[in-house]
Amino acid sequence: MARSPFRIGVRRLRRNPTAMAALAVLIVLYMVALFADFIAPYRYDSEIRDLVYAPPKLHWIDNAGRFHWRPFVYRRWYDFDPETNERRWKEDRSKRYPIVLLAKGQEYKALWLFGTEVHLFGLGTPVPEEVQPQPEPDVPDAFGFGMGPPDEETVPARVYLFGADARGRCLFSRICYGSRVSMSIGLLGSAITFVLGMFVGGVSGYFGGKIDVVIQRVCEMVMMIPGFYLMLALRSALPMDLPSTQVYLMLVVLMALIGWAGFARVIRGLVLSIRSHDYVLAAQALGARKSRIIVRHVLPNTLSYAIISVTLGIPAYILGESGLSLIGLGIQDPEASWGNLLSEAMAIHQIKFHPWILLPGLLIFLAVVAFNMLGDGLRDAFDPQGVTRQGPG
Repeated sequence: MARSPFRIGVRRLRRNPTAMAALAVLIVLYMVALFADFIAPYRYDSEIRDLVYAPPKLHWIDNAGRFHWRPFVYRRWYDFDPETNERRWKEDRSKRYPIVLLAKGQEYKALWLFGTEVHLFGLGTPVPEEVQPQPEPDVPDAFGFGMGPPDEETVPARVYLFGADARGRCLFSRICYGSRVSMSIGLLGSAITFVLGMFVGGVSGYFGGKIDVVIQRVCEMVMMIPGFYLMLALRSALPMDLPSTQVYLMLVVLMALIGWAGFARVIRGLVLSIRSHDYVLAAQALGARKSRIIVRHVLPNTLSYAIISVTLGIPAYILGESGLSLIGLGIQDPEASWGNLLSEAMAIHQIKFHPWILLPGLLIFLAVVAFNMLGDGLRDAFDPQGVTRQGPG
């Protein structure tokens, strides 16, 4: 039984381990973005200033030297060494806080529909330690520290898987919330580019003549515009106190309006060759409307290239948003995106003392590489010449 080109392409894609691994990574990232409220133990703006740049730290061995299969944390705080004035972290080892699944925490709206307090993980009921550690002598320093631990209401115990940021907020939670912006902006921007490029390119290639000339001149003018600098100029011309939702939509629209022209020109070239095929001529002879011919017979035959092009174009949107947020012109604090989370890493001394602040950059790199690897896999799988040379898979 003969297989359709689509089924042949899917089969070949499944046999590409690199592309399938990239697809699995992207599925995980988008699941994190979709269920960020549930996965993150705290809200993106929940801060404790006494836990500024708290390092990631989990325990498996208690004061008695016993191993626990369930990791736990101790309540901690910091003071300064009276001799060197360097920050030093201390722990209250009188009781441990086990990390439990499906723990109750801060209230949120699951999938923006209904309120709940259940998170994927969090801290359970504290357990007193059987062996109490000997307290360290407190030596007050010049800043007034060293007078003993603060009370639990002021500095509660927290689980920071990826450490804390400059305002004592959970970096893991902010990365989860930031993935919503950084991962969705590529899809929305590419969707707008796809619609504009398919429409403009299809009309230009099918009708030809003066319509084609005018449209192509417009595309060339748009392509000459330096995209990143245009976004800088337009963003700087708008008020800096815009709500993050408006900034997000503005970034999507700006990047899409800049990136559609090149895509439309390629679609136009494909349509020029497709419009002379027999099935298009037959539809014209039967009296089909031109709009129906374009939508039903011409544009569907460009989808293989279009899907691959859109997939390869998504990383540009992710990097564009990250670049603008990195320099303070994109999503603004306290809202989270991977770009503005990485802005703290612009200072070398911060990277030296708090290397975990580079984690958002690692995720940007991972997402961009995954999209490029998936795009390469789609291109190889759905290449008609490749199918002809290598057979149906």
